[in-house]
Amino acid sequence: MLDDWASLHSPSESGSHTINEYAEAYGISGRQKNTESHIFSVDTLERHASKSHGVITCMSAGNNAILVGTNKGWLVRYDFGGGDNYELDLSVSRTVDQTVHRVFVDPGGKHCFAVVLSNGVAETYYTHAKWRKPRILSKLKGLVINAVAWNRQQISEASTRDVILGTMGGQLYEVVVEEKDKKEKHLKLLYELIELKEPFVSLQMETIATGGTTRYYVMASTPTRLYTFTGTGSLDAVFAAYANRSVHFTELPGETPSSELHFFVKQRQADFAWLAGAGIYYGNLNLGAPQSSSNGDDNFVEKKALVEYSKLENDREGIKPHSFALSEFHFLLLFENNVKVVNRVSQKVIEELQFDREFDSSSREILGLCSDVTAGVFYAYDENSIFEISVHDEGQDMWQVYLDMKEYAAALEHCRNTFQRDQVYSVQAEAAFSTKDFMRAAFFYAKTNYIVSFEEVALKFVAAGEQDALRIFLLRKLDNLGREDRSQITMISTWATELYLDKINRLLLDDDKQGSGTSPSSDEINTKYQDTLREFRDFLSDCKDVLDEATTVKLIGSYGRVDELVFFASLKEQHETVIHHYIQQGETRKALEVLQKPNVSPELQYKFAPDLIMLDPYETVESWMVTSNLNPRRLIPALMRYSSEPHTKDEAHEAIKYLEFCVQRLQNEDPAVHNLLLSLYTKQKDESALLRFLQCKYGKGRSGRPDIFYDPKYALRLCLKEGRMRACVYIYSMLGMHEAAVALALQVDPELAMAEADKVEDDEDLRKKLWLMVAKHVIEQERGTKRENIRKAIAFLKETDGLLKIEDILPFFPDFALIDDFKEAICSSLEDYNKQIEKLKQEMNDATHGADSIRQDIGALAQRYAVVDRDEECGVCGRKILTSRSGLGLARGFTSPMAPFYVFPCEHAFHAQCLIGHVTKHTDPTEAERILDLQRRLSLAVNTGTTLNLERTSSIADEETPVSTRSPTDQIRAQLDDAVAGECPFCGELMIKEISLPFIMAEETEHVMSWDIKGGTFSREYGLT
Repeated sequence: MLDDWASLHSPSESGSHTINEYAEAYGISGRQKNTESHIFSVDTLERHASKSHGVITCMSAGNNAILVGTNKGWLVRYDFGGGDNYELDLSVSRTVDQTVHRVFVDPGGKHCFAVVLSNGVAETYYTHAKWRKPRILSKLKGLVINAVAWNRQQISEASTRDVILGTMGGQLYEVVVEEKDKKEKHLKLLYELIELKEPFVSLQMETIATGGTTRYYVMASTPTRLYTFTGTGSLDAVFAAYANRSVHFTELPGETPSSELHFFVKQRQADFAWLAGAGIYYGNLNLGAPQSSSNGDDNFVEKKALVEYSKLENDREGIKPHSFALSEFHFLLLFENNVKVVNRVSQKVIEELQFDREFDSSSREILGLCSDVTAGVFYAYDENSIFEISVHDEGQDMWQVYLDMKEYAAALEHCRNTFQRDQVYSVQAEAAFSTKDFMRAAFFYAKTNYIVSFEEVALKFVAAGEQDALRIFLLRKLDNLGREDRSQITMISTWATELYLDKINRLLLDDDKQGSGTSPSSDEINTKYQDTLREFRDFLSDCKDVLDEATTVKLIGSYGRVDELVFFASLKEQHETVIHHYIQQGETRKALEVLQKPNVSPELQYKFAPDLIMLDPYETVESWMVTSNLNPRRLIPALMRYSSEPHTKDEAHEAIKYLEFCVQRLQNEDPAVHNLLLSLYTKQKDESALLRFLQCKYGKGRSGRPDIFYDPKYALRLCLKEGRMRACVYIYSMLGMHEAAVALALQVDPELAMAEADKVEDDEDLRKKLWLMVAKHVIEQERGTKRENIRKAIAFLKETDGLLKIEDILPFFPDFALIDDFKEAICSSLEDYNKQIEKLKQEMNDATHGADSIRQDIGALAQRYAVVDRDEECGVCGRKILTSRSGLGLARGFTSPMAPFYVFPCEHAFHAQCLIGHVTKHTDPTEAERILDLQRRLSLAVNTGTTLNLERTSSIADEETPVSTRSPTDQIRAQLDDAVAGECPFCGELMIKEISLPFIMAEETEHVMSWDIKGGTFSREYGLT
């Protein structure tokens, strides 16, 4: 396994590499400190920076703008940010020497203060980047300004806002200059040194907004002391608070060419450094802490340190820098004509910068350094030239610096790539391993990728006998591998599995050595065992997809860990194996829990159903009832196996319970399910459940389904076999075998037979036959006295509701029975017959009277007539009814000169031809065809000269004429009259049917469209535009 890993992770066959070889093999930059690559570089920016206005005495920079002061009172501005370069003459008179003492530019490069000394008198000038003429600040006359602190957060192009000035006399002033006013807005004395009168030589200020107000952090340095001020509100209020309390300061006595103070602020990081006589005093600024000292003084300086000059490896003892600058990680110290770069963390010189000054041999040493905090550039200057010191990724080696100092967290924070982090982790791991902190070493070794090989680390832990640390190393290595390292992940996971199993077994052996296990050490071992077991199961859950199933199963099985083997099988969804194990152990509930999981195939339910229901019928059936996707038909083998076993008298039949659930709750319609339930009912002693099931019609009300789903014939066979006679009677009756039902019922209960006989309602003869069977049985079964038998027979007759008479049951009595015993019943029967005869006579008389009334009505119909007005119009065509035949052009079939017509009792009148046309148009096609056929037949009969019995001008026929005596023509005409004039077409059913018809029929669409008014046609016809 180790060889496989080595082949996958080693860049070469040798397996032994230097750091640079690893870095080159993996394309990673692991830059080591050397002399060829420099962080800082020096270039000459301007060779004649004073523009022939003397020599340079001071310089300041901000936002790519540089202002140079000369000994002749000139101020030269260089703007490398795209602005204008110009020269300003600050001298008042040429007769007196005037030197620019100090020049100060704000970080934005817009505002500038210049201090000019003339015969010991100081004048302070203010100039703006837009101006070409400086302005004297009259209120500052006589004050020698040595230092300026700008409010970087609040300064703007139009205003300097509150600026702190430090003077030669040890005073601090606040001044505000507005660009539009061209003079100082106000000047306030903030603070003055009293105890030790020293000039302020350097100032720095930072502000932060807190809770709607501004907090000021001010540091001011003198040649020997560093003062700190802080407070909220305005600058005046901050310094006024120190009138009643002492100022916090740090004193570092000693001589120095120049005492300078610098801040470095980057995002939330704030640092300071003070060039003092004893060395470089530096630290962090805690801008978020309002108070940090116990005596109440505000002190925001933390992590203070001092770099002594003796540590800077100077060639000559006692030489101190006369200027310096502060970057993010380094100090830039100016020694005569070179700059030494000192790392702030290691306090070691990492570079030494030389200036190219061969072109100007007249210039003396470098005068000073200045910083452009906005552009991140440093400048150096001598009497004639300006040099630019550029920074090239100064944090690139900080990880190595912190690593050498064993500050591993800081080293990791500054690492740029994986290779650098590998070196940090490797050093941490080696340190932990050397101190026998193997767990910590494993953690860090697992984070390395290139420095130390996998097999080397693994063998180190194996040699040390640290199996637990090796396991931790493997687990952490798994966390650091990507998905593409599939084979490595599988190998490591398998190895970790074996280590887990070995750990578990070792804990078990240790526990056995403790005897009974009551001692504290035994409890501790048991706790470790449980924790390791739980951790191992979590590991299997996490790695189930990367572990080889066959190998893992074999490995776990070789250690005899059955429970873990089942657990892993469950993770790999080998549910069949898990369920089989639980069944073997008799743990039905656990097996059912596995089957209830949503990703388990229902096929396993059917496969293990026989075993489960035999183990625990109740739990198994309850599980089936809550499982929604089961097919009860496929559970029938398990149910039959369960039912075949003997059960105690009080034991609930779980198979019947489940089948009842399927039939009643699930509304199962499978005949096999219903038949099985029926068969189980037949085996019960109580027949009531069987009868209820037979009588329930579970399919009633379901569309297209039968009322019952069981097989009646199969049910009949089962009931006969099991002797369930009442059920057999019901099934016979259901099958329509009433005689068999009554015959069987008579063997069980005569009352049941009577009920069955009474069920037949639509067949009177059969019903009577059934009752005769019952009567015969009743009479034959009676064994009392003859008179008592007759009395019971007479009572039985009353129960039939008159269906049977005494004469029907007389044949069932013996021939020697005396008539006297039936006297009362016979008399009663004869009276009933007499009543029926009388009733029939009355009905015949009523029929005779009815026939007479009908004859009279028929005779009256022959005399019926109707009055037609001469102007009466036809309801269809609108013409007069009394019109000659020729005027209408009627069809043949009538011989009268007047057009035939029909008059209805509602007084509607129609020409015969119009009525026929109207009726055929609106009646159904079959009837219309019959009417037209009658009309053709009538016309044919007239044309062939068939004699007409009567020339009629109306629809009133001679009903008294017998039909048999009518001619064929009259018979046809009568049929035609019945077809078209049976009722008024305007008042009868024909008109009612037309309500449901649309106003516009389909065949009238073309006619309707002809009425459509189209714009173009209408306009053309009527000349409209």
